[in-house]
Amino acid sequence: MNLEKLINPGILNLKPYQPGKPVEDLERELGIKNAIKLASNENPMGPSPFAIQAVNNILSGLHRYPDGNALRLKEAICSDQNVELDQITVGNGSNDIIEFVVRSFLSSKDSAVFSEHAFAVYPLAVQTVGAQGIEVPAKDWGHNLSAMNKAIQKNTKLIFIANPNNPTGTFIARDEVISFLDSVSKDVIVLLDQAYFDYASYENSDIGFEFINEFPNLIISRSFSKAYGLAGFRVGYSVSSKEIADFLNRVRQPFNTNSLALAAAEAALSDKDHMLKSLKMNIEQKSLLYKGLKDLGYQYIPSAGNFICFDCKQDAEQLFNKLLKEGVIVRSMGVYKMPNHLRVTIGLPEENNIFLEKLAKVGS
Repeated sequence: MNLEKLINPGILNLKPYQPGKPVEDLERELGIKNAIKLASNENPMGPSPFAIQAVNNILSGLHRYPDGNALRLKEAICSDQNVELDQITVGNGSNDIIEFVVRSFLSSKDSAVFSEHAFAVYPLAVQTVGAQGIEVPAKDWGHNLSAMNKAIQKNTKLIFIANPNNPTGTFIARDEVISFLDSVSKDVIVLLDQAYFDYASYENSDIGFEFINEFPNLIISRSFSKAYGLAGFRVGYSVSSKEIADFLNRVRQPFNTNSLALAAAEAALSDKDHMLKSLKMNIEQKSLLYKGLKDLGYQYIPSAGNFICFDCKQDAEQLFNKLLKEGVIVRSMGVYKMPNHLRVTIGLPEENNIFLEKLAKVGS
C-alpha cells in the first residue's frame, strides 16, 4: 500500500495547527500546581451565568440531536444584530466558517490572498483543497491592504482579512476597510474575520453587518469563543448575502454545533452586563500589561484584542520555556514567522501580575 498515492495531495505537506498547551499537561509534566494559561485568548472571566444556567437546563435532553438549523440561536442573532435568518451560517467555532468558505469557493485551479503574520488556519485551509496561497508581506505587523489588492491574480477567488489580526493585534481603520472593499472586484470573495470584534469595537469604530448589503462579495465571521467566554463549546457564525449563505450551508455538516453550545451562545448573547464587564476589565488590564512590559524593557505591538504580542529581544523559544517552568503558559510565535515574539493573553489581574513577576524573574 502506497498511502502517499492515495492521500489528497493538498495535505501531504500539511502541518497541523498547534494549539496552546493545556494547564493540566504542564502541571503533570513539571509536577507543579497553580499554573496559569495565558496562551489562547480566552475570556478569563469565563462565560455568562446565563449561559451556565441555560446549559444546566437542557442536560436531561442530551439523548436528543441538536437543532440542525440552529434556529433559536439564529433568531437571537437576528434580533441582536438586525440581520435576516437566511444570511446566517452557524459553525463549530469560526474556524468552521473558514472551512465552509474555502470548500465553497476554492479548487486546485484557484488562489487566495492573505497577510503575513495572519491567522495560521488561512494557509492551512487553502492548502488542504490544493489551492494556491498568496501571502502578502505585512506592514507594521498588520495587513497591507494596498499590497493585498495588487497581489490579486486572475485566478484569485478569496481574500482573508483578520480585523483585529491574530496574533499581532493590529487593527485596520473602518474607512480603510471600506475603501479596500470598494476597490476589489465583486468576483472576489472577501472573508472579514472578526473573531475579536467585541474587544475591538469597544475601542474603535468598526465594520458592521450593514455593509453586507453594499458589498455582496463580503462575508463577516464572528465567534462566541473569545469575549463571550465559550471557547470550550466552539460556536461561531457568519453573516453574508442570502445567496452565499445558501452555499455555505450546503457544505456545513448536519448537527455541526451541539445542543449545549447552541443554548449557551443564545443565552450569552442576551447578557450585556457580563460582556461589558469583560470588555472594561480587558481595557484596564491591557494598560497594566503595557506599562509592565515597558517597565521591563520589552517592546509590544499595540493590540485591539484581548492579547499582546511582544518582542523578547532574543529567541523567544528560550523565554517561552523559562516561563513554562515557572508555571506560566504563553504563546510562541514561531509558526507566524515571528521568532523573537511571544503573545500573552490578557488575564485576570492576579494572573497578569504573576506573568509580569515571572517575566521579570526569567527575562533578560
